[in-house]
Amino acid sequence: MSNEQYLADRIALQDVMLKYAAGVDERDFDLYASCFMDNVEILDFGESTINGRDNWVTFVKEALNAYGPTQHMLGPQFATIDGDEAHCRTDVQALHYLKEPEGEILTLWATYETDMKRVNGDWKISRHRLVSRGIRQQ
Repeated sequence: MSNEQYLADRIALQDVMLKYAAGVDERDFDLYASCFMDNVEILDFGESTINGRDNWVTFVKEALNAYGPTQHMLGPQFATIDGDEAHCRTDVQALHYLKEPEGEILTLWATYETDMKRVNGDWKISRHRLVSRGIRQQ
């Protein structure tokens, strides 16, 4: 892989995660859904694995009903690329303004462990796992 292709891929991988965060925070579920492959596998966001983009987006929409505004702040991404597949590690601090009790904030510190595949020239999330580092409600 050329250095130029590597740099282009790194930017594209980071952009997927930035779209992910913007889609959630802006409640733009079309943008959010565009980050995922149809058959995405989602781990450790709840009690069981969630399979499929549509199931995942529905889960996220329902989960966000408990919150007002959210803000997902992403740290620099570490990525390894092998052809049309990549593994990314992205740290996140996510603020969730609770509807009940009103005025309280839930803060999540976590790492996204994300596998992506290049599909028709675009990177898409194929497997996504949340590694929680801590949660605080205040």
